[in-house]
Amino acid sequence: MCGIVGLLVKTPALRERLGELMVPMLIGMTERGPDSAGLAVFGTALADGRRKLSVYSGLTEAGADFNWLGLAHELKEHLGVALDVEIKHNHAVLAFDVAPEVVKRWIAEHHPKLHILSTGQSIDLYKDIGTPAQVAARYGFDKLSGSHLVGHTRMATESAVTPDRAHPFTAGEDFCLVHNGSLSNPYGVRRKLEPRGIRFETDNDTEAACRFLEWRLREGDDLESALQKGFEELDGFYTFLMGTPDKLALIRDPFACKPAVVAETDDYVAIASEFRSLAHLPGVKHAHVFEPAPEEMYVWNA
Repeated sequence: MCGIVGLLVKTPALRERLGELMVPMLIGMTERGPDSAGLAVFGTALADGRRKLSVYSGLTEAGADFNWLGLAHELKEHLGVALDVEIKHNHAVLAFDVAPEVVKRWIAEHHPKLHILSTGQSIDLYKDIGTPAQVAARYGFDKLSGSHLVGHTRMATESAVTPDRAHPFTAGEDFCLVHNGSLSNPYGVRRKLEPRGIRFETDNDTEAACRFLEWRLREGDDLESALQKGFEELDGFYTFLMGTPDKLALIRDPFACKPAVVAETDDYVAIASEFRSLAHLPGVKHAHVFEPAPEEMYVWNA
Protein backbone atom coordinates (compact mmCIF):
# COMPACT_ATOMS: atom_id res chain seq x y z
CA MET A 1 0.00 0.00 0.00
CA CYS A 2 1.32 3.42 -0.99
CA GLY A 3 -0.05 6.92 -1.43
CA ILE A 4 0.07 9.09 -4.53
CA VAL A 5 -0.59 12.80 -4.88
CA GLY A 6 -0.54 15.14 -7.83
CA LEU A 7 -1.27 18.83 -8.24
CA LEU A 8 -1.46 20.94 -11.39
CA VAL A 9 -2.26 24.62 -10.99
CA LYS A 10 -4.08 26.32 -13.84
CA THR A 11 -3.92 29.81 -12.33
CA PRO A 12 -0.42 31.32 -12.68
CA ALA A 13 -0.78 33.12 -9.34
CA LEU A 14 -0.89 29.76 -7.58
CA ARG A 15 2.47 28.61 -8.92
CA GLU A 16 4.31 30.18 -5.99
CA ARG A 17 2.03 28.24 -3.61
CA LEU A 18 2.45 24.85 -5.29
CA GLY A 19 4.60 23.37 -2.52
CA GLU A 20 2.58 24.97 0.26
CA LEU A 21 -0.63 23.41 -1.10
CA MET A 22 1.03 20.05 -1.70
CA VAL A 23 2.63 19.38 1.71
CA PRO A 24 -0.68 18.62 3.52
CA MET A 25 -1.57 16.35 0.60
CA LEU A 26 1.64 14.37 1.08
CA ILE A 27 1.35 14.23 4.87
CA GLY A 28 -2.26 13.08 4.50
CA MET A 29 -0.90 9.90 2.88
CA THR A 30 1.38 9.02 5.82
CA GLU A 31 -0.59 5.95 6.89
CA ARG A 32 -0.39 4.63 3.34
CA GLY A 33 3.36 5.18 3.11
CA PRO A 34 5.47 5.84 6.21
CA ASP A 35 8.75 4.40 4.87
CA SER A 36 9.85 7.03 2.35
CA ALA A 37 8.50 9.95 0.37
CA GLY A 38 9.37 12.09 -2.60
CA LEU A 39 8.16 14.38 -5.30
CA ALA A 40 9.02 15.68 -8.75
CA VAL A 41 8.18 19.29 -9.49
CA PHE A 42 8.01 20.84 -12.96
CA GLY A 43 8.79 24.50 -13.47
CA THR A 44 9.99 26.85 -16.19
CA ALA A 45 12.35 25.09 -18.57
CA LEU A 46 15.99 26.14 -18.57
CA ALA A 47 16.87 28.39 -21.49
CA ASP A 48 19.30 27.84 -24.36
CA GLY A 49 19.30 24.06 -24.19
CA ARG A 50 20.71 23.91 -20.66
CA ARG A 51 20.07 20.76 -18.63
CA LYS A 52 19.98 19.93 -14.95
CA LEU A 53 20.47 16.86 -12.79
CA SER A 54 18.87 16.16 -9.43
CA VAL A 55 21.47 14.23 -7.42
CA TYR A 56 21.35 12.48 -4.04
CA SER A 57 24.46 11.92 -1.93
CA GLY A 58 23.53 10.34 1.37
CA LEU A 59 26.10 11.27 3.98
CA THR A 60 29.85 10.77 3.95
CA GLU A 61 31.43 8.20 6.23
CA ALA A 62 32.43 11.01 8.58
CA GLY A 63 28.78 12.08 8.83
CA ALA A 64 29.22 15.39 7.04
CA ASP A 65 27.21 16.52 4.07
CA PHE A 66 28.69 15.94 0.63
CA ASN A 67 30.86 18.77 -0.74
CA TRP A 68 28.70 19.88 -3.67
CA LEU A 69 30.70 23.04 -4.30
CA GLY A 70 33.80 20.87 -4.49
CA LEU A 71 32.06 18.72 -7.09
CA ALA A 72 31.27 21.81 -9.13
CA HIS A 73 34.93 22.84 -8.96
CA GLU A 74 36.04 19.37 -10.08
CA LEU A 75 33.69 19.39 -13.04
CA LYS A 76 34.92 22.80 -14.13
CA GLU A 77 38.55 21.75 -13.72
CA HIS A 78 38.31 18.38 -15.49
CA LEU A 79 35.57 18.98 -18.08
CA GLY A 80 35.51 22.74 -18.41
CA VAL A 81 31.86 22.65 -17.33
CA ALA A 82 30.53 25.59 -15.33
CA LEU A 83 27.64 24.62 -13.07
CA ASP A 84 24.96 26.37 -11.09
CA VAL A 85 24.37 24.45 -7.87
CA GLU A 86 21.29 24.53 -5.65
CA ILE A 87 21.86 22.55 -2.44
CA LYS A 88 19.18 21.11 -0.17
CA HIS A 89 20.46 18.87 2.62
CA ASN A 90 21.94 15.82 0.84
CA HIS A 91 20.39 16.66 -2.55
CA ALA A 92 21.62 19.10 -5.15
CA VAL A 93 20.32 20.35 -8.48
CA LEU A 94 23.19 20.88 -10.93
CA ALA A 95 22.52 23.05 -14.00
CA PHE A 96 24.93 23.24 -16.96
CA ASP A 97 25.15 23.79 -20.72
CA VAL A 98 26.70 20.55 -22.03
CA ALA A 99 25.16 17.20 -22.92
CA PRO A 100 23.95 15.60 -19.67
CA GLU A 101 25.54 12.25 -20.56
CA VAL A 102 28.99 13.87 -20.32
CA VAL A 103 28.34 15.01 -16.75
CA LYS A 104 26.58 11.80 -15.74
CA ARG A 105 29.41 9.64 -17.05
CA TRP A 106 32.05 11.69 -15.20
CA ILE A 107 30.07 11.54 -11.94
CA ALA A 108 29.66 7.76 -12.29
CA GLU A 109 33.41 7.33 -12.78
CA HIS A 110 34.61 9.69 -10.06
CA HIS A 111 31.79 9.69 -7.49
CA PRO A 112 30.07 6.32 -7.87
CA LYS A 113 28.16 6.67 -4.60
CA LEU A 114 26.22 9.65 -5.89
CA HIS A 115 22.79 8.74 -7.24
CA ILE A 116 21.30 10.72 -10.13
CA LEU A 117 17.56 11.03 -9.57
CA SER A 118 16.43 12.96 -12.65
CA THR A 119 17.59 14.68 -15.83
CA GLY A 120 15.94 17.39 -17.87
CA GLN A 121 15.18 21.04 -18.43
CA SER A 122 12.04 21.31 -16.29
CA ILE A 123 12.14 18.66 -13.56
CA ASP A 124 13.58 18.78 -10.03
CA LEU A 125 13.26 15.64 -7.93
CA TYR A 126 13.67 14.95 -4.22
CA LYS A 127 13.14 11.64 -2.42
CA ASP A 128 14.42 10.08 0.76
CA ILE A 129 13.60 7.64 3.54
CA GLY A 130 11.51 8.87 6.48
CA THR A 131 7.90 9.86 7.02
CA PRO A 132 6.32 12.31 4.58
CA ALA A 133 6.46 15.08 7.20
CA GLN A 134 10.16 14.44 7.85
CA VAL A 135 11.08 14.40 4.16
CA ALA A 136 8.96 17.49 3.42
CA ALA A 137 10.64 19.43 6.21
CA ARG A 138 14.12 18.17 5.29
CA TYR A 139 13.91 19.57 1.76
CA GLY A 140 11.59 22.53 2.26
CA PHE A 141 8.79 21.18 0.08
CA ASP A 142 6.48 23.97 1.23
CA LYS A 143 8.72 26.52 -0.51
CA LEU A 144 8.66 24.83 -3.92
CA SER A 145 7.06 26.58 -6.86
CA GLY A 146 6.10 25.43 -10.35
CA SER A 147 3.22 24.46 -12.58
CA HIS A 148 2.65 20.87 -11.46
CA LEU A 149 4.10 18.09 -9.36
CA VAL A 150 3.89 14.37 -8.68
CA GLY A 151 4.38 13.00 -5.16
CA HIS A 152 4.41 9.66 -3.38
CA THR A 153 4.55 8.03 0.04
CA ARG A 154 5.83 4.46 0.12
CA MET A 155 5.05 1.40 2.17
CA ALA A 156 7.68 -1.04 0.92
CA THR A 157 6.46 -4.51 -0.06
CA GLU A 158 8.79 -5.93 -2.71
CA SER A 159 12.14 -4.16 -2.33
CA ALA A 160 14.30 -2.48 0.32
CA VAL A 161 13.62 0.88 1.94
CA THR A 162 16.32 3.03 0.34
CA PRO A 163 16.26 6.47 -1.30
CA ASP A 164 16.81 5.07 -4.78
CA ARG A 165 13.82 2.74 -4.40
CA ALA A 166 11.58 5.55 -3.22
CA HIS A 167 9.28 7.21 -5.74
CA PRO A 168 9.05 9.08 -8.10
CA PHE A 169 10.99 7.04 -10.63
CA THR A 170 12.37 8.70 -13.74
CA ALA A 171 13.71 7.64 -17.12
CA GLY A 172 15.04 9.69 -20.00
CA GLU A 173 14.50 13.43 -19.58
CA ASP A 174 11.65 15.27 -17.90
CA PHE A 175 9.51 12.18 -17.28
CA CYS A 176 8.50 10.68 -13.95
CA LEU A 177 6.08 8.11 -12.56
CA VAL A 178 4.66 7.17 -9.18
CA HIS A 179 2.81 3.95 -8.50
CA ASN A 180 0.41 2.49 -5.99
CA GLY A 181 0.06 -1.23 -6.53
CA SER A 182 2.07 -4.23 -7.64
CA LEU A 183 3.07 -5.47 -11.08
CA SER A 184 3.13 -9.21 -11.73
CA ASN A 185 5.43 -9.09 -14.77
CA PRO A 186 8.21 -6.56 -14.06
CA TYR A 187 10.95 -9.07 -14.93
CA GLY A 188 9.27 -9.88 -18.22
CA VAL A 189 9.30 -6.16 -19.01
CA ARG A 190 12.97 -5.98 -18.04
CA ARG A 191 13.82 -8.90 -20.34
CA LYS A 192 12.12 -7.05 -23.18
CA LEU A 193 13.91 -3.76 -22.58
CA GLU A 194 17.43 -4.78 -21.56
CA PRO A 195 18.39 -6.17 -25.01
CA ARG A 196 17.50 -2.71 -26.33
CA GLY A 197 20.22 -1.19 -24.16
CA ILE A 198 17.91 0.06 -21.40
CA ARG A 199 19.66 -0.24 -18.05
CA PHE A 200 17.87 -0.80 -14.76
CA GLU A 201 19.16 0.59 -11.46
CA THR A 202 16.89 -1.13 -8.89
CA ASP A 203 14.75 -4.22 -8.41
CA ASN A 204 11.61 -2.13 -7.88
CA ASP A 205 8.66 -3.10 -10.09
CA THR A 206 7.77 0.56 -10.61
CA GLU A 207 11.03 1.15 -12.45
CA ALA A 208 9.95 -1.41 -15.06
CA ALA A 209 6.75 0.53 -15.77
CA CYS A 210 8.59 3.86 -15.83
CA ARG A 211 11.25 2.69 -18.27
CA PHE A 212 8.70 0.94 -20.48
CA LEU A 213 6.55 4.05 -20.89
CA GLU A 214 9.53 6.36 -21.41
CA TRP A 215 10.89 3.92 -24.02
CA ARG A 216 7.61 4.15 -25.90
CA LEU A 217 7.79 7.96 -25.80
CA ARG A 218 11.37 7.84 -27.06
CA GLU A 219 10.28 5.55 -29.88
CA GLY A 220 7.89 8.24 -31.08
CA ASP A 221 4.61 7.53 -29.31
CA ASP A 222 2.68 10.41 -27.85
CA LEU A 223 1.76 10.05 -24.21
CA GLU A 224 -1.68 8.63 -24.91
CA SER A 225 -0.31 5.98 -27.28
CA ALA A 226 2.38 5.02 -24.77
CA LEU A 227 -0.25 4.60 -22.06
CA GLN A 228 -2.35 2.42 -24.34
CA LYS A 229 0.64 0.15 -24.89
CA GLY A 230 1.08 0.13 -21.12
CA PHE A 231 -2.41 -1.31 -20.73
CA GLU A 232 -1.37 -4.06 -23.15
CA GLU A 233 2.06 -4.85 -21.65
CA LEU A 234 1.93 -4.11 -17.92
CA ASP A 235 0.14 -6.72 -15.84
CA GLY A 236 -0.97 -6.30 -12.25
CA PHE A 237 -2.82 -3.91 -9.97
CA TYR A 238 -1.83 -0.28 -10.30
CA THR A 239 -2.63 3.36 -10.23
CA PHE A 240 0.03 5.29 -12.14
CA LEU A 241 0.49 9.06 -12.02
CA MET A 242 2.96 10.54 -14.49
CA GLY A 243 4.46 13.95 -15.11
CA THR A 244 6.00 15.52 -18.22
CA PRO A 245 6.95 19.18 -18.74
CA ASP A 246 3.47 20.04 -19.99
CA LYS A 247 1.19 17.23 -18.79
CA LEU A 248 -0.07 15.31 -15.79
CA ALA A 249 -1.50 11.86 -16.58
CA LEU A 250 -3.36 9.27 -14.51
CA ILE A 251 -4.36 5.68 -15.29
CA ARG A 252 -5.72 2.72 -13.32
CA ASP A 253 -5.59 -0.96 -14.16
CA PRO A 254 -8.63 -2.72 -15.72
CA PHE A 255 -9.92 -3.78 -12.28
CA ALA A 256 -9.25 -0.42 -10.57
CA CYS A 257 -8.16 -2.15 -7.38
CA LYS A 258 -6.02 0.72 -6.15
CA PRO A 259 -7.87 3.86 -5.02
CA ALA A 260 -7.68 7.31 -6.57
CA VAL A 261 -9.78 10.45 -6.42
CA VAL A 262 -9.59 13.66 -8.48
CA ALA A 263 -10.78 17.16 -7.57
CA GLU A 264 -10.86 19.71 -10.40
CA THR A 265 -11.67 23.42 -10.26
CA ASP A 266 -10.96 26.40 -12.50
CA ASP A 267 -7.73 26.88 -10.52
CA TYR A 268 -6.26 23.39 -10.21
CA VAL A 269 -6.42 19.64 -10.72
CA ALA A 270 -5.59 17.67 -7.57
CA ILE A 271 -5.16 13.90 -7.32
CA ALA A 272 -4.70 11.63 -4.32
CA SER A 273 -5.24 8.08 -3.20
CA GLU A 274 -7.82 9.31 -0.68
CA PHE A 275 -9.99 12.43 -0.41
CA ARG A 276 -8.57 13.39 2.98
CA SER A 277 -5.45 14.63 1.19
CA LEU A 278 -7.59 17.02 -0.87
CA ALA A 279 -9.91 18.32 1.84
CA HIS A 280 -7.74 21.37 2.72
CA LEU A 281 -7.49 22.74 -0.82
CA PRO A 282 -9.11 26.12 -1.54
CA GLY A 283 -12.52 25.80 -3.15
CA VAL A 284 -12.58 22.00 -2.92
CA LYS A 285 -16.19 22.08 -1.69
CA HIS A 286 -17.15 23.37 -5.13
CA ALA A 287 -14.77 21.15 -7.10
CA HIS A 288 -15.77 18.46 -9.55
CA VAL A 289 -14.76 15.41 -7.52
CA PHE A 290 -14.72 11.98 -9.15
CA GLU A 291 -13.17 8.53 -9.06
CA PRO A 292 -11.18 7.75 -12.23
CA ALA A 293 -12.61 4.85 -14.21
CA PRO A 294 -10.62 1.64 -14.81
CA GLU A 295 -8.46 1.44 -17.92
CA GLU A 296 -9.15 5.06 -18.87
CA MET A 297 -6.60 7.80 -19.56
CA TYR A 298 -6.84 11.13 -17.79
CA VAL A 299 -4.43 13.73 -19.15
CA TRP A 300 -4.30 17.38 -18.11
CA ASN A 301 -2.23 20.06 -19.84
CA ALA A 302 -0.06 22.35 -17.73
